[in-house]
Amino acid sequence: MGMDFSTLRSLISRFCAGEENCVDTRTVYIGHKEPPPGAEAFIQQRFPDNRIVSSKYTFWNFVPKNMFEQFRRVANFYFLIIFLVQLIIDTPTSPITSGLPLFFVIIVTAIKQGYEDWLRHKADNAVNLCPVHVVQHGRVVRTQSRKLRVGDVVHVKQDETFPCDLILLSSSRDDGTCYVTTASLDGESSHKTYHAVQDTKAYKTEKEVACIHATIDCEQPQPDLYKFRGNINIYMGNEPVSRSLASQNLLLRGATLKNTEYIFGVAIYTGMESKMALNYQSKSQKRSAVEKSMNAYLVVYLCILISKAVINTVLKYVWQADPNKDEPWYNEKTETERQRHILIRAFTDFLAFMVLFNYIIPVSMYVTVEMQKFLGSYFIMWDDEMLDEELGERAVVNTSDLNEELGQVEYVFTDKTGTLTENNMEFIECCVDGTVYEPDAICNGQVMPGAADIDMIDTSPGPQARERAELFFRALCLCHTVQVKEEETVDGIKHGIHQGKSSSFYISSSPDEVALVEGMKRLGFTYLRLKDGQMEILNRDDEVERFELLEVLTFDSVRRRMSVIVRSSTGELYLFCKGADSSIFPRVISGKVEQVKARVEHNAVEGLRTLCVAYRPLSPEQYEQVCHLLTRAKLEFQDQDKLVAEAYDLIERDLILLGATAVEDRLQEKAADTIESLHKAGMKVWVLTGDKMETAAATCYASKLFRRSTQILELTTKRTEEQSLHDVLFELKRTVLRHYGTMPRDISSGLSSEYADYGLIIDGATLSAVMRPNQEDSNSGNYKEIFLEICRNCSAVLCCRMAPLQKAQIVKMIKTSKEHPITLAIGDGANDVSMILEAHVGIGIMGKEGRQAVRNSDYAIPKFKHLKKMLLVHGHYYYIRISELVQYFFYKNVCFIFPQFLYQFFCGFSQQPLYDTAYLTLYNISFTSLPILLYSLMEQHINMDILKKDPSLYRDIAKNSLLTWPIFIYWTVLGVYDAIVMFFGAYFLFDNTTFTSNGQMFGNWTFGTLVFTVLVFTVTFKLALDTHYWTWINHFVIWGSLVFFVVFSLLWGGIIWPFLNYQRMYYVFMQMLSSGPAWLSIILLITASLLPDVVKKVFWRALWPTTTERIQTKRRCLASEPSTIFMLSQTSSRISF
Repeated sequence: MGMDFSTLRSLISRFCAGEENCVDTRTVYIGHKEPPPGAEAFIQQRFPDNRIVSSKYTFWNFVPKNMFEQFRRVANFYFLIIFLVQLIIDTPTSPITSGLPLFFVIIVTAIKQGYEDWLRHKADNAVNLCPVHVVQHGRVVRTQSRKLRVGDVVHVKQDETFPCDLILLSSSRDDGTCYVTTASLDGESSHKTYHAVQDTKAYKTEKEVACIHATIDCEQPQPDLYKFRGNINIYMGNEPVSRSLASQNLLLRGATLKNTEYIFGVAIYTGMESKMALNYQSKSQKRSAVEKSMNAYLVVYLCILISKAVINTVLKYVWQADPNKDEPWYNEKTETERQRHILIRAFTDFLAFMVLFNYIIPVSMYVTVEMQKFLGSYFIMWDDEMLDEELGERAVVNTSDLNEELGQVEYVFTDKTGTLTENNMEFIECCVDGTVYEPDAICNGQVMPGAADIDMIDTSPGPQARERAELFFRALCLCHTVQVKEEETVDGIKHGIHQGKSSSFYISSSPDEVALVEGMKRLGFTYLRLKDGQMEILNRDDEVERFELLEVLTFDSVRRRMSVIVRSSTGELYLFCKGADSSIFPRVISGKVEQVKARVEHNAVEGLRTLCVAYRPLSPEQYEQVCHLLTRAKLEFQDQDKLVAEAYDLIERDLILLGATAVEDRLQEKAADTIESLHKAGMKVWVLTGDKMETAAATCYASKLFRRSTQILELTTKRTEEQSLHDVLFELKRTVLRHYGTMPRDISSGLSSEYADYGLIIDGATLSAVMRPNQEDSNSGNYKEIFLEICRNCSAVLCCRMAPLQKAQIVKMIKTSKEHPITLAIGDGANDVSMILEAHVGIGIMGKEGRQAVRNSDYAIPKFKHLKKMLLVHGHYYYIRISELVQYFFYKNVCFIFPQFLYQFFCGFSQQPLYDTAYLTLYNISFTSLPILLYSLMEQHINMDILKKDPSLYRDIAKNSLLTWPIFIYWTVLGVYDAIVMFFGAYFLFDNTTFTSNGQMFGNWTFGTLVFTVLVFTVTFKLALDTHYWTWINHFVIWGSLVFFVVFSLLWGGIIWPFLNYQRMYYVFMQMLSSGPAWLSIILLITASLLPDVVKKVFWRALWPTTTERIQTKRRCLASEPSTIFMLSQTSSRISF
C-alpha cells in the first residue's frame, strides 16, 4: 500500500495545482488496458485526436476574420471611412464613387482567399477521412484516421503511410525489423531500418498483439525528428520487464512502410502533436515589399490630403471673416446649418474637403493591382519553357499576391535531395592499392546505355594485386545494410531489368550503398541475399560464397564510418570498415595510403562522393572481447549512446587500408547553371538539408555552390566537441574578417579571384546551440549575431542534418536580420513545408516526394532549373511593371486633384468641384485605367533572352530600387508641376480670351473641361513615352482610350439626358473645341508638361546610365544598322527615352 500511495501522491502532485503543463513525460496504455493491481496508478490522460488542420478559416469565422485582415490594409480602412463620411454628411460627391470600388475589391479578395482555404479544407479532409486499421478485441477493425486515439494498436500494410507516430511492436519479418522511407519528412527517399520492441516482436497476429499488457512512458511531443526517449513496461508475470525506447523504435507519421508485409504499432503522438505536424508552420498572410511601399506612400498622400483639407478649411474661415464675404448662395446652406457652432461647421467643412480631395488616394489602384497580379500570373502558367514534358507538368501559381517579390529575392534557401539532385547515385570507379577500376555506368539498378562487358583500366593485375582487389570487392559486398528485393517494380518504377529479364534489385537506407553494391556486381561480385544470418555472394567464378554476419557497427554522423564483423565459411573472422577518408586514414596502420589518398583527393576535386575501405582480421579471442564490449554498452540505458560510441572506437582500430570508391549523385539538369546564374544576379544561395554532411558537401561542389578555390569553414558537432562553441565562433569570425576587415562585401560577387572565397558548413545540433540564448556567460556576446556576421562574409552556406523546423528557423533568422532581405525557399518534400511557409516566397518542386510542398507553396515548378527563368525573367518583368504602375497611379492622381486644390483659391473655398461628376467618377475607372493595366501586363523593357544571358541585370532592380523615396518624390513633384502647368496655363491663356468667335463666354465648366482634357492627354502620353515594348494591343488601348474620352465627352455634352437633374455640361465640350485658341492651348500645355521629364531622361541616360539603359541604347544602335535589323526584328517596335 505504501508503494501505491507514494505513486499516487507523485501523480497527483504532477497533475494538480496548475502544473499539468509542466509534465515532461506522458504515459500511454497500450490497447487502453489498465496496469495490473499494485503496479501503478491508472490515470487516463487526455490527448488530441488524430485530425490534421492546415486551413486558416472555419465556416463561422470566415467573414469576421477575413474582414479584419482586409481592413488592416490602410487603403481599405481609409476608403471605408470616406464612404461612411459621404453617407453621413452632405458632400460634393456621391457615396457611390467611393463605395463601389471598395466593395468590389473586398468581395473579389474574399472570394479568392475563401477558395484557397476551401482547397486546404479539402486536402485536410482527404487525410483525416482516409481509412486506417486498428486492433480491437483481437480483430482488425477499419476506421477513419481522425478517430485514432493515443494507445490504439494500429495495423499498417506494405506501401501504406503511417497515420500517426507509432512505437513498433512487431512486424512480419522474423527479426522484428521493418523498412521505411521518410522522404516526406527529411527528404531521404532511401529505405531505413526500424526495430520492434525486443519482447513483443514475436507477436505476429492481431489476437496475439491484443494480449500485450504494457505501458509506455515517453517524453512529451517535440519537433526533433531524430530524437526520442522512452521506456516500455511489459507485464508478463510477477515482475514487469522494462526496456528502453529510442528513435529506431519510433515510426513517424508521413513515412511509408516498404519491403515489409505488415507491422503492428501503438499510437503515442496523434494529430497536431505528431512530429510531422509540429514541424509545420502556420500559414500566414504574406505581403510583398511593393505592397509595403504602397502603404507607406499611402500614408504620405493621406498626410498631404489632410494638409490640403486643413489649409482650405482655415482659409475658408479667414475668407468669410470679412462681413461682405459669406457662404456662397449656390451651396444652398439652410439657416439652421448657418447658425451651427463654428467648430461643428469647421469640422463638417473639413470632412467635405477631405471627400473633395480624396481622389488623390487612388482606390482604383488597388483594383488594378489585384487584376494585374491575377492576370499576370497566367504568363508563368502559360510559359512553354517551364513545361516539363517528362512529367507533363507546367508551373503553377498558388498565390498571385507575390509576383513582384520574385524580382526582389536576395537569399535563396534550397533543399538538396530531389531539389538540386535527382537522388540517383552512379558508381564511377574504385581504387585498390593505387589501381583504378572503372565498371560500366550503373545507376540504381539500371544499366546505362552502352554497357555490355566489364571494362577496367588495368585488366591484368598481378596475382597479389588480384587477391587484394577481390578482398576489396568482397568487403564492399559485405559492409552495408542493403536489402534485396525480387520484384520488377517498386513505387511504380522498374528496377533490375536488363535485356528484358527480371532480376533482383537493391534497396537501402543509403542510396550510395546501393550504387556501391551495384558497382561490385559489374566488377564480378554479386551480393545475393541475407538469409538466416548468412550473407551470400556470387563471385566471378559463379561460386556462391557464404559469410556469417556477426555484428553491424552502424553508421553515425560523428564517426562517419560503419563496420561489419563476419565469419567466412573457413572460420576466419574479419572486420570490414568503410567511411569518410578523414575517419579511416587515422585508424590505418598499413596499406598503400599515399596512392589511395592521392586518388581520393583527385575525386573530391571532381565533386565525387568518396569512401575509403579497410579491414582487420580478428582472432577468436579478439572477437570475444568485441562481443563483451558491445554487450555491456547495449545493456546500459542511461548513457547507452556514449558507451556504444566508445566501444566502436576501441573496435575500429589497427585497420589495413584496401582502397577507395567514388560515387556521383546526379544533379538535376542545369542545376549548377541555375545556381551560378543566381550568384551572378546577386543572390546568396544556402542549402538546407536533412542529409549527412559528406553527402551534402559533395553535392555543393557538383552544383558549383562551392568552387575548387572555396575555403570550407566547419561549424559542426565534431568541432565543438574539441573546442567550445564560443571559441569556434570567434575563430571563424576572425578568419573571415581578417581578409576583408570592416570593408562591406557583396558576397554574391565573390566570383572574383582577388577575394578569399569562404564556404560555411553547419549541422543541426550546432545550429540549436547557436540559436539558444546564452545564459551562462553574458560576456560571450550574442552567438546569433556572430553567426550572421560569419554567414555574410561567406559566398555559400551549407546547413546539414536539419530538422524541418530548423530550416524554418534559419529562414526566419535571416528574414528578421537588420538588413531585412527578401528570402525565397524552394523544396520538394513535406520536410520543406515549414521553410516554404516562413520565407517571403515559397516555391515547391513537383518531385517524387508527394505534393505537400506544392500544395503549401506560393508557386510550384517542375524542376529546379525553371527557377532561373522564374526569377531572372518573370520576376524582373513583374517588378518593373508593378513599380511603374504604383508610381504612375500616384502621379496621375496628383495631376488630377491638385488643380482642384488650386481652384478653391478662385472660388472662395466653397468646395465647388473643378470637374464634372462624370469626369470625377470615370477618370480612374475608364479614361486612364486600361493603358496602365496593359502596360503592367505586357511591358518588356529588355528582351527576355538578354535577361537570361546576363543575370547581373537583376541587380539593377534589387532592394526595391524603383520604389525608393527619391523616385517617389520625383514622380510626386512631376505630378505637381504638371498640375500647375495645366491649371495656370489654362488660366493665363484664357485670362483675356473670354469670348469665342460667336461671342459666347467661357464658363467654369468649360475651364474645368479644358484642364481635364489636357490632363487625360498628358498622363496617357507620359505612359506612351515610358513604354518600350509596343504591340498592336498597346496601340489599340492607348490611342483607343483617348478616342473613347473624346467620344464620351461629345455624347455626354451633346445630348440632354433625361435621368439627370442638371444639364450643366450640355454643349460645353463642343463649344470648347470650336475655339482655335483652345486647340492651341491644349497642344502647348501638353508639350510644356511632358518636356521636363523627357529632358531629364535624356541627360540622365547620357551622364549616369544603368546597365539596363546601356543595353537598351546598344540595342537601338544595333537595330538602326541595316545588317542587323533582320536579326533583331521582333513583332514589336520600340521607343525609349
